[in-house]
Amino acid sequence: MASGVTARTYETSVPFRAGTGGYASYRIPAVVCTARGDLLAFAEGRVASSADSGDIDVVLKRSADGGRSWGRLQVVARNGTGTAGNPAPVVLADGRVVLVHVRNAASATENRIRRGEVAAADGRRVWVQHSQDRGATWSAPREITGQVKKSHWRWYATTPGHALQLRHGPHAGRIVVPANHSLPPTGQDNGTEGRYNGGHDLLSDDGGANWRIGYVDDNTNGYINANETTAAELPDGRVYFNTRNDSDAPGTRADAHSRDGGSTLVRPFRPQAGLVTPVVEGSVLHLGEPDVLLFSGPADPGFRALMTIRASHDGGVTWRSAHTVDGLPAAYSDLVRVDDETVGLLYETGDFSAYSTITFRRVPVEELV
Repeated sequence: MASGVTARTYETSVPFRAGTGGYASYRIPAVVCTARGDLLAFAEGRVASSADSGDIDVVLKRSADGGRSWGRLQVVARNGTGTAGNPAPVVLADGRVVLVHVRNAASATENRIRRGEVAAADGRRVWVQHSQDRGATWSAPREITGQVKKSHWRWYATTPGHALQLRHGPHAGRIVVPANHSLPPTGQDNGTEGRYNGGHDLLSDDGGANWRIGYVDDNTNGYINANETTAAELPDGRVYFNTRNDSDAPGTRADAHSRDGGSTLVRPFRPQAGLVTPVVEGSVLHLGEPDVLLFSGPADPGFRALMTIRASHDGGVTWRSAHTVDGLPAAYSDLVRVDDETVGLLYETGDFSAYSTITFRRVPVEELV
């Protein structure tokens, strides 16, 4: 280090650590900021192991000091000994917190669902609940599968990460929840192939009372097949979608825009090779002021490691590296605007495994713009 240069110190905390609180593992982070400034960090609490299926609950921790410390562990959604997961929270303009999540039977693994071996009642089903007291208590979960899942879709997942409520234009107030699904196979395929991935979103124009399917991006040519997806609203009212892609397109990311509040896409998802990541979930967040779009995700092209925040000044067309956390293993993440000076990054990481903790880092806005 050059003489006289002092390394910046970042405030970090660990809301979720594997093997504590009655859970073997915590995965799939999502974070939102309430109207009063409290942070709500959601995750899947996996009871017996780190596996993606089994006994899994949606859990929550609250921070009243901008992510420096966290309160008690709270179970928000439980599906008996089955799975409740993929939390997609959003704070509405009226202060309510809406949470969409999915459920399935403990034995219903993703591959079994994609192969069509699981009865509809045991497969992926979609639920919503809300809190009127900033996450302290929650309404009983209400199933909305019939409104937002087509009968022939097999696998189904919301986000992961936060959802959003639009603030600009004719669709202001609309809730947008990015999601993905899989299609039945053709020919000799069994349905687990990446080409059968598809993307869509869930829309509500009445605060979460009623829901419908917005855009659908199904393309089985194996070039781009949308998977886990995140979204942000741009200042001109467009909605920017960024998705995980593990098909033959350049890179592992793809993106798209909507000009009608998520009802349709201007064009189908196309490669976004400017974001170098392994095959993994990522998060996007528009700062609002200043006009900067952020993306968080690992930056190593072949491994889940090197958590990095990238920034775009042109609505996601081009990207630059703005903040690198460290070179450790890292996987899923979510971004939140903490206050005027701070962005929060909630991400999976650990010294020897990306799944040892879910850690929170406070990053100065001035470093990202």
